[in-house]
Amino acid sequence: MDSVVLHGEAEMYIQSLERMSLREIGSPKWFRQHEFIEKLNMQAILNAKACQEEFIKDLLVSHGKVPTLIHALILTEVWKHKLFPIICKLKDFNPKSTFQLYMVIHHEATIINLLETIMYHKESSESADDAVVDLVDYCHRKLTLLAGRSVCGEIPAKDRITHVPLSDAASIQDLQRQSDMLEFEISVKALSVLCYITDHIESLSLSVLTRMLSTHNLPCVLVQLVENCPWNRGKSEKYTEGKWSPVLPEDHLKLSKHDGQVWIALLNLILKPDCQKKYDFNTFNKNQLLKLRGHLTDAVIDQLPNLVDLKNFLSQLALTDPAPPKKDLILEQLPEIWNNIVMENSNKWKAIAKHQVTHVFNPSENDLREQASRLAETYNLDVMENLIPDKPKCGSCGRQGAKRCSRCQGEWYCNRECQVKHWPKHKPVCQLMTDAMQKLQKELVIKS
Repeated sequence: MDSVVLHGEAEMYIQSLERMSLREIGSPKWFRQHEFIEKLNMQAILNAKACQEEFIKDLLVSHGKVPTLIHALILTEVWKHKLFPIICKLKDFNPKSTFQLYMVIHHEATIINLLETIMYHKESSESADDAVVDLVDYCHRKLTLLAGRSVCGEIPAKDRITHVPLSDAASIQDLQRQSDMLEFEISVKALSVLCYITDHIESLSLSVLTRMLSTHNLPCVLVQLVENCPWNRGKSEKYTEGKWSPVLPEDHLKLSKHDGQVWIALLNLILKPDCQKKYDFNTFNKNQLLKLRGHLTDAVIDQLPNLVDLKNFLSQLALTDPAPPKKDLILEQLPEIWNNIVMENSNKWKAIAKHQVTHVFNPSENDLREQASRLAETYNLDVMENLIPDKPKCGSCGRQGAKRCSRCQGEWYCNRECQVKHWPKHKPVCQLMTDAMQKLQKELVIKS
């Protein structure tokens, strides 16, 4: 199996990870750290997929860098919410290339991907220390947004373009649309992270448990996700592995990975003894949870047999009124990362945005060539091919792909007929990807 980084390289990368400020986002120093995290993410996925020793996780835990990752995740989130809208509105901002902005936007997705891989393990949750409170809050924000957008019908109908927009044709408006679609992908990853956190509830502090059950009432948020199922578009398409794929008739009743994660998180938050002692089964919460009974069909329980315990509990809950939880004195542990970043930069948003536009997101041609070269090295297509969990699927019918598009190399088809049929939809994306790769190759040739 190909490797992205060796153990020694990974340790060097991880030791160098540090907390940065908002002003540093997009700088050469930040860009170098982004490359490190990107490579660590790829290697972690490769190791997990091959059931090999997950040395990336081990190194992050042993060097105490999980809180640093969580800080970088929330720092990027703050930048996207506070600075990116200001940058987009600046009239004198006309960058030669938007790929630097795209990399900042994509940074959040890279980190949540890495956290999704390592948080599967109990020691990662324990290593997060106090920052796990901030991570729980982050997941709550993403899942609340996901549920709200699903209710309003605002889930993106198209796949995110998966290349880095190096071409001049990628405008700020295109970037904003890409950011919106990426937000959906990030929110789905946040569900995975939350699911893994609930798997290790016994090792978390009472304050974290209280925040999940009382402050954020996550069981009711998860009920909304079961009811609205944002990763399903009727019975025709499901969002799996970062893209919308057609659903074959025989798979209509099959639970997706995301369906399973919602149910597992609900099992943990409702049935685990520590949670049952702390959760308030008041009238509102009880009525919300009882909505789940209509979704616990035989087909669902056959795929997740543990759900029979949840079904039995809900049947009992419908007939009884559990005693309210004891109101013990708890010193609440508050999230610090988001609040500290916002407080440190309050009343400075416009000044920071102008600084970044002038000194960060308007690089010279030499800087662009340097970054393009390093980017090409980071995103090695031969290695990234191994990151695909399943065999590639046809972009038209969803069956197993046999050949890929010869121009962009980014889409697969099972036969020539499907490729011709899908061409009107694929053509604009293909052109963007082809232009981007050609420009990158030219820059590399010029530099060499």
